[in-house]
Amino acid sequence: MSGATPWAGMLRTAAGLGVAPAAFWRLSLKEWRWLTAPAGGPGLGRAALTALMERYPDD
Repeated sequence: MSGATPWAGMLRTAAGLGVAPAAFWRLSLKEWRWLTAPAGGPGLGRAALTALMERYPDD
């Protein structure tokens, strides 16, 4: 069964990430890849966070 999509494993992964089955089946391939991709790049730094907080203050 070479080339078969491993739906069961993908659904278990989604459930482990908190994605409900109905939401899993609505995901596009691009969304699935983003959801399961390893984290990349640096996170938001203090200066960038401060700039965002100043630009979009909580009212």
